[in-house]
Amino acid sequence: MPTTLPASEFRDRLANVRDRLAAADADGAVWFDATSIEYLTGFHHIQTERPVALVVTDGRVEITVPRLEVERVEPNPRIDAVHSYFDYPGGEPIATVAETIAELGVEAVLADSDGAPGVMGYEGPALSEFLDVTEHDGWVAGMREAKSDAEVGLIEESARWANLGHRHLADLTEPGAHPATVSQRASLQASRAMLDTLGSEYAVRTRADGPVHAGYISGSETALPHGHTPNERLTTGDVLVTGATANVDGYYAELERTMFVGEVSDEQAHYFELMVEAQDVAFEAMGPGVPVSHVDQAVWDYFEEQGVADLARHHVGHNIGMDGHEPPYIDRGNDAEMRPGHVYTIEPGLYTDEAGYRHSDTVAITADGIERLTYYPRDLESNVVRE
Repeated sequence: MPTTLPASEFRDRLANVRDRLAAADADGAVWFDATSIEYLTGFHHIQTERPVALVVTDGRVEITVPRLEVERVEPNPRIDAVHSYFDYPGGEPIATVAETIAELGVEAVLADSDGAPGVMGYEGPALSEFLDVTEHDGWVAGMREAKSDAEVGLIEESARWANLGHRHLADLTEPGAHPATVSQRASLQASRAMLDTLGSEYAVRTRADGPVHAGYISGSETALPHGHTPNERLTTGDVLVTGATANVDGYYAELERTMFVGEVSDEQAHYFELMVEAQDVAFEAMGPGVPVSHVDQAVWDYFEEQGVADLARHHVGHNIGMDGHEPPYIDRGNDAEMRPGHVYTIEPGLYTDEAGYRHSDTVAITADGIERLTYYPRDLESNVVRE
């Protein structure tokens, strides 16, 4: 299975942007968002206090970067020219962007924001201090909602390695182990296998870390949907909420399971089965043309029928791809519809005072239904760690 996007993907994306430019009667568009820049050109960077700005016109793609990024971006075949400033705050990043726009002869410019985002202490100035700017309506965010076949393939490959990471995680889990070190060992073993298997086919997207991550929260932290890893070793009777993913050319799947250390109480089994059934309700409700609100409502209705709606803490799921969370969100307040190419996490959860119960599977919408991309077993027996 391919592990990188073909060049045709970027040609199609830039052509799409240029079509939108022509329809908007604008000469050029600017992006400051790091994920949008990567989506359009394949140049990936960490968004810091040093702004990066991409300018696209009908005939040119040019970028402004801090000096330290020049050598990384120059080999990119989709970028026609690289402009740089030395650093921030001593340099003048936005002035450099404005000069680039002027040299391109752009008079009517659209931008994803009026200047770079205020991360890591960055404080401006705004691009509109140098020229007239109209903010466009999230073109790239909309383009990213429905994935191409190539993008779905990368997410499916991520699911494959996430499954391996999760298998290592389960095999290494035992009473007395510390969840942090189990996560490190499982992530290392799966990353080593992925890198050894893919070799030069792997597209590096990390700094020092491996491409696979697998870990979990345990103990009372599982009662919190976004709980943290506690500094306590595993004991018999613990509930675990796991998470595993892998970075494949910047794309991610999401795999989560509720697991148990040792024997499972009747109460734990009860909430586990309700949660799994809620996932099944969501799977059955999904499909092309289905409002996302319908899926969330179907799960909510099931929870109400079972008398556990008060234990729900969040909506059913979200789109996924280059970011962990992407719109559309499967939420009763959302009027979007599922479309072929959308890829969703399905993760209805129940949270008691003592523990949380949540599986998450990654599911692609197809022309005639759905395809589940993650495949780690969901049943109770497969998710019990026997002593």
